Amino acid sequence: MTGPESEERIWTAALLVIGDEILSGRTQDKNVAQVATWLNLQGIRLAEVRVVADDMDAIGEAVHQLKARNDYLFTTGGIGPTHDDITVDAIARALGVSVVIHPKARAALEGYYATRGGLTDARLRMARVPDGAELIENAMSGAPGIRLGNIFILAGVPHIAGLMLEALSNQLEGGLPVLSRTIGCWVPESEIADLLRETERAHAGSQIGSYPFFREGRVGANFVVRSTDPLTVDRCIAAIGEGLVLLGYIPVVDGI
Repeated sequence: MTGPESEERIWTAALLVIGDEILSGRTQDKNVAQVATWLNLQGIRLAEVRVVADDMDAIGEAVHQLKARNDYLFTTGGIGPTHDDITVDAIARALGVSVVIHPKARAALEGYYATRGGLTDARLRMARVPDGAELIENAMSGAPGIRLGNIFILAGVPHIAGLMLEALSNQLEGGLPVLSRTIGCWVPESEIADLLRETERAHAGSQIGSYPFFREGRVGANFVVRSTDPLTVDRCIAAIGEGLVLLGYIPVVDGI
């Protein structure tokens, strides 16, 4: 993950969230934030997120599109023991490979369920992988994640998905991690749009996000500066702070 070429290019990933329960609103997705945060630490930017139902065709279509325009594709959900967990089958079909029982996954599940009622046919489903796949360790339940080339198939349960991400830490090629700092102000966003635009333009490699809010009967906004270069982040924060003071406002370091 080092070297000039790795640092200069921007590595991107897409996240495909799979599950009827997400689209119905019964379950609130928590994986987008944790995947995005983890990717930033790997020097990879989450470029897009798509949510699809438990549908073979919808999953397959999304896999083809997202895989083609990103360096990496992560999926969450649909790899459990029940009949409607079809992610493995859908991805295998989309890539034109068969589904097989991975021997290491089977062994891990046999060990985990040895004192928990044994390895049933339903539980064995969690050892199924697209042919040619590798496993991603899962210390929580024994059921592993799956890696097939640049596709990473994770659990939908957030804390289990998080463990799988930890197992992948520093294993993917990427660039420099994206750093960020925040500065806030009780000011209408529209009144300092020019300041933000000019600051971003003057500092190559920076991105400035503006996040307005209404609290205590007043309007304000937090401004988040992002860059792979810590000096650029600090200079942008300083420039925004100075600009706010010149306009008659009081900046709040680290945000409101």
